Amino acid sequence: MRFPAQTAAVLICILVSIFSGATSSSAAQKQVRGPYNIEADLLTYEKDSDTYHASGNVVITFTGGMVKADSITINRPTGNALAEGNAYLKSNDDILEGAIVSFNLDEKTGTVYNGKVFFAKNHLYLQGDEIEKKGDATYFLKNANATTCDGDSPAWRLKARELEVTIDGYGTLKGGSFQVRNTPILYLPYFIFPAKTTRQSGLLYPNIAQSSKNGFDIEIPFFWAISDSTDATFYQRYMVERGYKQGMEYRYTFSKDTFGTAYADYIRDNKTESETVDDLSRNWQESRNRWSYYLNHETDFSPGTYLRTDLAKVSDHFYFRDFSDFNYYLQNYTQNPNRRFDRISFRGDQTLTSLDSKARLVKTEGYFNFTGLGQYTDDLRFNSNDATLQRYPELVLAAIRQPVFKTGLNFELSSQYDYFYRKLGDKGHFGELNPILSRPVSFGDYLQITPFTGARGTFWDSSGSADKSDNRKMVIAGTTASTEVFRVYNFKPGEGVEKIKHSIKPELNYTYAAVDQGDRPDYVANFDSANILTYSLYNYLTTRSRGKDGKPVYNELLRLKLTQSYDIKRAREDSPDNSGLNEFGPVAIEADVYPLNYLSYHADAVYDANSGDWIRSNHDLTLKDARGDTASIGYRFTKGGSLTFSYLTEPGAVTSTSSLVESAIREINLAIRAKATKSLDLLYVLRRNEVEGVSLETTYGIEYRQQCWSVQVSYSDTTTDKRFLVVFSLLGLGNVARVGTPGF
Repeated sequence: MRFPAQTAAVLICILVSIFSGATSSSAAQKQVRGPYNIEADLLTYEKDSDTYHASGNVVITFTGGMVKADSITINRPTGNALAEGNAYLKSNDDILEGAIVSFNLDEKTGTVYNGKVFFAKNHLYLQGDEIEKKGDATYFLKNANATTCDGDSPAWRLKARELEVTIDGYGTLKGGSFQVRNTPILYLPYFIFPAKTTRQSGLLYPNIAQSSKNGFDIEIPFFWAISDSTDATFYQRYMVERGYKQGMEYRYTFSKDTFGTAYADYIRDNKTESETVDDLSRNWQESRNRWSYYLNHETDFSPGTYLRTDLAKVSDHFYFRDFSDFNYYLQNYTQNPNRRFDRISFRGDQTLTSLDSKARLVKTEGYFNFTGLGQYTDDLRFNSNDATLQRYPELVLAAIRQPVFKTGLNFELSSQYDYFYRKLGDKGHFGELNPILSRPVSFGDYLQITPFTGARGTFWDSSGSADKSDNRKMVIAGTTASTEVFRVYNFKPGEGVEKIKHSIKPELNYTYAAVDQGDRPDYVANFDSANILTYSLYNYLTTRSRGKDGKPVYNELLRLKLTQSYDIKRAREDSPDNSGLNEFGPVAIEADVYPLNYLSYHADAVYDANSGDWIRSNHDLTLKDARGDTASIGYRFTKGGSLTFSYLTEPGAVTSTSSLVESAIREINLAIRAKATKSLDLLYVLRRNEVEGVSLETTYGIEYRQQCWSVQVSYSDTTTDKRFLVVFSLLGLGNVARVGTPGF
């Protein structure tokens, strides 16, 4: 049986308003406008009381949902409505069910008896003997259950005598428990939890571990959404072997141009330690105050002008060794400059050899750039920092290449002033000025030659083991020549790649430098006279295809660069001092290969063509697939000993002879995430030092995921610790806008 449109609209608006928690009444009405239909066995109207009665298989359908009940009664003057018998309401993806639904349209409040509600946005299920709607988005439940799990027997749930929830807000539980498969495992006399998908205060998931170094280790973070522009996280961590560690992170965005992160932690460390690691030693026989802090701040005053600080300090040089496997700095480590709050650029573990604190002011105007820098460095390899050079301030003025009026000449400049300080060793003033003039000449599209000339003046005034005030004068001249050849290969349209362009760019650079320098302090780099020819060869493979919108998409498949220098000065020398030295320098190789979407390869290597030995050879290969499997393997090699060679950085830059002295490094890094099943991932990490034949880290882990929860269990064996870690996640409950969570 069909009924008048006015009657249908009244019924729909009332029932949809029952749990349109995040919308106003007018918004609810907008949702139900459009085609609708009411069917019932009987519809009556009492004129005296202005009351409608619909009974017998009442079904109301409308755009976006439907209402069903055995009977529905609506009193228009009072705004009271009553739906009885298997009441069911679906609006978009939200669902309400109950034996009886009583509601007042004017006050927008009501009660559902023996009912349950599902909110699709949060994937949150609420069930209770009584569900009372107290406001636009607040619900009060008696004898309640709350979960984000599907099914009649949820994997976990919060059970409570009383439960109050604000949708897209938070929930408060009284007299309840946390249950797994209906079995209580944790009593919760009072508990607050987030019930929204955006930033919300509440407890974050705990990290639980057993460590050979720290004993039983548990950390429970609490996230506080202070305002739309600020938040804080409090880290409460207890380690049986060390004590209670407290930390706090504060993140702020005072404006779109001023933002930052501040972090600090403190522990009264109860563990005694006595050891020597290389040149670092300690003998701690009593409790010690240990701490760290970090400040990442940026203020953009105007386009091209900003202040940036990266300040970091630890109480002692063993800090990152003792907390190497799990700490705030590892959690938030990233080298991605686009993540403005999580930009800790150093890896805070036992491999960290130095810690820099920097504050810089940068001003860019047209072709000119000015940078003022203060820097303090902690050398974590030694007990004392007295011999470590600090620079405060450093002032740099640079001019990028720019035309000189209409002469056809280009001018560029680099200059700087530093004051170097340390308690032990040379310290003092340092200044440098390096102007360059160049003149590009093109021969059609085939060849470009750019001759250049310039000077580099350096002065210093130092004190220390011996007072040294002197200068260095350098005259530089040279030229570069480059060309490019390419070929485009065409493919059939509509079959993925349309074109592939192969480019080859050879480049030749000649630089002559004459140097006159006085006695240097050790903080001034050594520059010798030079007569060097450098060649470079670039290879590029670029594809063109079509995106879904039909626009062209370009991808670089290959970038390969080869560079080598020939030392003319050394080739002309004929003296005993030159024995064993060759005029050909090492070949530097850089490669990036992206042959497929799921495969990438990077190489960075230096090859000594004279001896046939690799000086440095670093390789990274990454594989991934659409299913989510990933594997990456890295190889690090640096030859031990020393090698003397000449090198050239770029046209007009300083040419020098350098001595490379490094300890031998041969390391393999492997990380695998394999999806054994749809729900189970297998995790493996290996870092091995092949020089000493020892494993730096071996980690085995599994991550098991279900629709509403996951658990990650891992075991790590490192050179300094053995650690068993468990991380639980209740999906959909307690998630906040955070990044950099621990794990693989």
